[in-house]
Amino acid sequence: MRLGALEAGGTKMVCAVGDENGNIEKRISIPTEDPAVTMPKMIEFFQSEDVEALGIACFGPVDLDTASPSYGCITSTPKTPWRDYNIVRAFKDALSVPIGFDTDVNGAALGETVWGAAKGAESAVYITIGTGIGVGICINGKPLHGMVHPEAGHILVRRHPDDTYKGHCPYHHDCLEGLASGPAIEDRYGQRAAELAGRDDVWELEACYIAQALAVYILTLSPNKIILWGGVMHQEQLFPLVRQKTAGLLNGYIQAREIVNDMEQYIVPPALGDDPGIKGALYLGVLALRS
Repeated sequence: MRLGALEAGGTKMVCAVGDENGNIEKRISIPTEDPAVTMPKMIEFFQSEDVEALGIACFGPVDLDTASPSYGCITSTPKTPWRDYNIVRAFKDALSVPIGFDTDVNGAALGETVWGAAKGAESAVYITIGTGIGVGICINGKPLHGMVHPEAGHILVRRHPDDTYKGHCPYHHDCLEGLASGPAIEDRYGQRAAELAGRDDVWELEACYIAQALAVYILTLSPNKIILWGGVMHQEQLFPLVRQKTAGLLNGYIQAREIVNDMEQYIVPPALGDDPGIKGALYLGVLALRS
């Protein structure tokens, strides 16, 4: 198969060509501007590569309901020029090939489930912690949908008693994204996360919020693997703190081997490095072609 893959992000669009085994032959990056500027460049790339199908892992929120009149649309995004833009229809009209469509973080979860750290897992959760917090969930090798798609980056967490920061999320203030995203860290301390590497208090607080979220995901979804990534998780000191605090919150209630004896192999960084999203998009193309 000759497949196109698009990892559509708020700052850049990564376009690639590869195969059903996750091999990437070629990729380019295009700045995310208005659709009128960005779309023709992406369409030209995929047309020139003669792809058989295209997988799109897209920033959201998006409409994934194939029975909906607005299926394929980017919906209530703060990126105003893209709001209500039907990215699936635009590519379908231009390329006339099957198109697989999902959220960017579901795409990353799919990439790690098929080829990465969660390979062979019945269920996996992928969390990216950066400018925002997104959560992708795969069950039996397929991304989880529902009424819309998981927005588990906005779960409500218990505020640390010493944390007086109001919260960055305009909708919920002290949800997970409001308290633990990169902009929340910068707001709270006046410096970017990368500049605070030596501040133990920063990462103790950050791990407190992340661990609360992971405990909720473990208790509700019972994943076989949890993958953490994004700009904030490049602070490697977070991984042992998050594992320790997650186990503490569960307090012996979950007697699974992964929790009791093997947390270092249970809460992990991605095995695909920075490629889970684009490889997941490739596999969305595989699923579209098969269906």
